[in-house]
Amino acid sequence: MTKQIFLLGYMGVGKSTAGKALASANDIAFYDLDAVIEKGEGASVRAIFKEYGELYFRKKEYDYLQKLIQIPEQKVVALGGGTPCYFNTMNELNDNKLIKTVYLKASVAFLTQRLWPERYQRPMISHLETESLLTEFIGKHIFDRNPFYLKAEHQLQVEGKSIRQIVTEIQNLT
Repeated sequence: MTKQIFLLGYMGVGKSTAGKALASANDIAFYDLDAVIEKGEGASVRAIFKEYGELYFRKKEYDYLQKLIQIPEQKVVALGGGTPCYFNTMNELNDNKLIKTVYLKASVAFLTQRLWPERYQRPMISHLETESLLTEFIGKHIFDRNPFYLKAEHQLQVEGKSIRQIVTEIQNLT
């Protein structure tokens, strides 16, 4: 297995769940970038968005990502859904020879089904009042983010797969 694996993809795709399982299976460290930010800032991502706005959050997110990259250990990192889309993040990750990037992909319908019940815990979608609005939002967001997501070295469709299958496929890719 590669020294460092960075998982990216849209919110709700399972980056954190798959990342924890992958790290556990390989007995290496796991970091969820959102959790690292929350610990460092002493506030939830939701509270940071509400208090300071998205631009402030994205700057902090980038700073914490840079710190994670510098940790010299084998690790799996689950990025936030928007992380790859700001600054020069994807090029920086892909240019680092110790890092492998993996885009976890799923359909808009799958993501809508997963995100609808938990929308109030997610600042980007908490204002959406119907499933059809959520579907439209996700579709537009993925369209906007795909140029960044598709820069990942590897892509993995996750729909219909168990966590064990996803972990095995990531191990085979990296």
